[in-house]
Amino acid sequence: MDNVVRINEIFQVTHDVKCFRTEKPAGYKFLPGQATDLSINKPGLENETRPFTFTALTSEPYLEFTIKRYADRHGITDKLHQLKTGDELIVRDSWGAIDYKGPGYFIAGGAGITPFIAILRSLHHKNKIEDNKLFFSNKTSADIIYKEELIKILGKNVVFILTRDRTEGFENKKVDEKFIRKNIPDFNRHFYICGPDPMVNELVDILQKTGASTEALVFEK
Repeated sequence: MDNVVRINEIFQVTHDVKCFRTEKPAGYKFLPGQATDLSINKPGLENETRPFTFTALTSEPYLEFTIKRYADRHGITDKLHQLKTGDELIVRDSWGAIDYKGPGYFIAGGAGITPFIAILRSLHHKNKIEDNKLFFSNKTSADIIYKEELIKILGKNVVFILTRDRTEGFENKKVDEKFIRKNIPDFNRHFYICGPDPMVNELVDILQKTGASTEALVFEK
């Protein structure tokens, strides 16, 4: 079902990421980790849908989307970042395969953190965040989405990895098999993975090779 919602608030998260908070249709439901097909309610753009993840708690009276702009593509994210409060979006039904199944390891690359935001916020809200760990890879420290909040939620259980910069306090390496073997002590737990497709595919292969069961891998297939 298509729902037209007004944008009530927009704020900058990083240099190329914005948070959009909109009206929430009556009775609209989603699970933490799920997404929807979103479009801009303007002539010629109504049917230009793209998938975006909900990042707010399900109990909030608004919907929230945390969206990275890819300016070089001149596509929908570029147009979304040009919107102002009062503009409208079209929200469809919620969907998605990423949901919380139990304590484990979250591995995210760049904007791939977005399905995990609502999950981690929900676990923190319910005091169930313990025994979860996040490995979050970005090109530079300026690219880290919700860095301070993730530190507040996870404390020492968040590890920031930079692939381009060498910055004190951050890991500077690729999340590859060597990294996985060094940093994952228990392969009998759940693994939540989201990022660019090549990264996800590589990590799924590595984790299966190193002992994780297929049932324990949670990612958007």
